[in-house]
Amino acid sequence: MTNITQDRILILDFGSQYSQLIARRVREAGVYSEMYAYDMSIEDIKAFNPKGIILSGGPESVHEEGSPRAPEIVFNLGVPVLGICYGFQTMSEQLGGKVEAGDVHEFGYAEINITHQDALLSKVGDEKNQSQVWMSHGDKVVRLPEGFSVTSSTPSCPYASASDETRKFYGVQFHPEVTHTAKGTELISNFVHIICGCGNAWNSENIIELRIKQLQEQIGDQKVLLGLSGGVDSSVVAALLHRAIGDQLTCVFVDNGLLRLNEGDQVMQMFAENMGIRVIRADAEQRFLTALAGVTDPEAKRKIIGREFIEVFAEEARKLDGVKFLAQGTIYPDVIESAASKQGKAHVIKSHHNVGGLPDDLAFELVEPLRDLFKDEVRKLGVALGIPHHMIYRHPFPGPGLGVRILGEVKKEYADILRLADDIFMQELRASGWYDKTAQAFAVFQPVKSVGVVGDGRRYAWVIALRAVETVDFMTARFAHLPYELVDKISTRIMNEIKDVSRVVYDVSSKPPATIEWE
Repeated sequence: MTNITQDRILILDFGSQYSQLIARRVREAGVYSEMYAYDMSIEDIKAFNPKGIILSGGPESVHEEGSPRAPEIVFNLGVPVLGICYGFQTMSEQLGGKVEAGDVHEFGYAEINITHQDALLSKVGDEKNQSQVWMSHGDKVVRLPEGFSVTSSTPSCPYASASDETRKFYGVQFHPEVTHTAKGTELISNFVHIICGCGNAWNSENIIELRIKQLQEQIGDQKVLLGLSGGVDSSVVAALLHRAIGDQLTCVFVDNGLLRLNEGDQVMQMFAENMGIRVIRADAEQRFLTALAGVTDPEAKRKIIGREFIEVFAEEARKLDGVKFLAQGTIYPDVIESAASKQGKAHVIKSHHNVGGLPDDLAFELVEPLRDLFKDEVRKLGVALGIPHHMIYRHPFPGPGLGVRILGEVKKEYADILRLADDIFMQELRASGWYDKTAQAFAVFQPVKSVGVVGDGRRYAWVIALRAVETVDFMTARFAHLPYELVDKISTRIMNEIKDVSRVVYDVSSKPPATIEWE
């Protein structure tokens, strides 16, 4: 079997909001990468055995006392190094160059003029040796270290990129990892393939083959339990485990009554009927609704839903004999976000995504086959495993489900109305082609009534809000500029087909200052 992690790129994180994007771009180029805090120990860096190292951007200034620096071993390992923004600045300072605060701060699009096409900038420029990039910096390099040569510039940034090709050290003041940089993908590919000499073995087929072998070795002939929600992560874990260990897997699907229209039946049909996976469906709608009665605070609702889920799951788990392992859909961003800032990766799980907090009598060993994968990699894996595209590429759905899309108290009446409205919204988005143009869209139940007119009669009924956003990273988002004709059609259908709705509104708030979800 090909060792698909033998070629590996180490990313040292200096706190940039784009750091995870660097790791994703490297993996999209077919090369395995991991991200650690910038002060990773010398021993750990050596043990990682990277083919190349990337220093990320960051919010600090190299002039500030105690500002972060790259470990000196980075420049003495004999492997290529790419510094991005702050990474370029600290590399320059540490190797004898000079960085100063710029008179002109550059934030946003810029045009670089390529003055020397080194290996990093191969095929990056156009016929005029120019390329559009994304800048986000105040400081800039004003003197290069010995051995470095300038490779591109902008009117306000004389060293937009530079390199020491003898030592294979490269620096760029812009951010090649963001989509706004026109040839960023090519630049990162140049670094990992041409400069570092990595292959492209990191792909879905090879990952599946590797994971199946690892799972079989870890699990042997033991039994595994998985909490199946129907979401992307748990669905891919189910498909992967079923292929690896077959009937040794049992899934528990907790139907909390807060799912989308017909979602429970769809989960059972997909996994139990079509794929032949053993799935226990725990119908707990009434239990959840009873626990939520009279509760209006969003955080209180989340805690109740999480608590009830764990209790129902634990009750079903106790009915099973001989289960040794608990499978979870932990993915790499969960690991990164849970890591202590000074301690690399930490083993902490997001409670609303996974079955954390189980009682002591259910002491399972963990199986986490996705914990080193990004969400886009998990989706590709799911398609390769035979899960339908429309399930794998559905918009995000919150762990508490409709419980946080019904404002205030949760009631079955409200959930049923919201399910119908949300389904109409999704139908029309898909039919118009707008579903795939938006990153997330959903309906929200408003616990207020509004006067409406139906024929010659008066209707006093509930209000539904529609929310659709466009975003790349979900850290910022703008409301989707849906065509008025489409919004009109959706609104008309909801009010005509759901007698308990008299008004539909469209949310035109962006993030920030608003959040994407309403609660």
